[in-house]
Amino acid sequence: MPSQQFNTLKAIPDLSGKVILITGGTSGVGAETVKQLAVHNPSKIFFTGRNTKAANTLIESTKLLNPHVQVRFVPCDLSDLSSVRQASNRIAAKATRIDLFFCNAGVMALPPGLSKDGYEQQFATNHLGHALLIDLLMPVLQDTAALPGSDVRIIITSSQAATMGLTPKGGINFRVLRTEQKMFGGRWLRYGQSKLANILYAKALQKQYPCITTVSIHPGIGYTGLQGNLKLFDRFIMWITTIGKRSSVEQLSWNGLWAATAPKGVAKGQVQGGEYFEPIGIKPRAIDYQTNTALEDELWDWTQEELEAWELKAGLKDH
Repeated sequence: MPSQQFNTLKAIPDLSGKVILITGGTSGVGAETVKQLAVHNPSKIFFTGRNTKAANTLIESTKLLNPHVQVRFVPCDLSDLSSVRQASNRIAAKATRIDLFFCNAGVMALPPGLSKDGYEQQFATNHLGHALLIDLLMPVLQDTAALPGSDVRIIITSSQAATMGLTPKGGINFRVLRTEQKMFGGRWLRYGQSKLANILYAKALQKQYPCITTVSIHPGIGYTGLQGNLKLFDRFIMWITTIGKRSSVEQLSWNGLWAATAPKGVAKGQVQGGEYFEPIGIKPRAIDYQTNTALEDELWDWTQEELEAWELKAGLKDH
């Protein structure tokens, strides 16, 4: 069991008046994050997901922790850009501010497949869906950042897989993101590619919107439900290689909670915008792809072009 400790009751400050958004909040780390933050008195917590029954169960359990917090579920399938758009409209209609935005939802090691919009499905869910949700809610985030004493943060969940060479050659293969990207070891390479995008996009967002602190984090290693797609052999390999390294779901929420609430700065143990952190608050040595500004810029440009093209096709933007 990892030795890191993070006392959430002492480390997380009072969040009175804050509004929080968490994607993938119906289970695993997302649900744990909802519960951990609820006890610190935020004004509202919005969480997204696809399982209404699980969402209702979480809302009821959160009421027992703190009946004064408004906890609201917003259905959203991040692999479907139309669903993301609908979710953003619902959130924007009910939230005049967003202080903390956890881009937590994700999928892992899926077999080859395309999203409804025609993208490799892991990249669509883990990166592009979040990118659209951030883009659509950016006016609310910027308005919040302009308020006196505000501290707006976006926490994007990445993975250590992106730093271990589990990516296609070049890091991100933009030419084939609209294909299933079938290749040897493909399910893990496609996953690592999407998680590298999370790291690079956090860096790009920090440059584009310096008034908002954006970071990427690795939650740690553990069983959260993401492993449901793994084949028996993959599950065995993961089990045998993570003996002594696995954390509980509660522990897996700690790094994101730290990134959302710890003091900002460049010193050890402080949150620095644009950086990638491993549990808890550790900034590891960056690999080449993480520091590749050309790749970061290409990802930013590709993402903006794809989202704009989708909005034009959907009739949400004039030609």
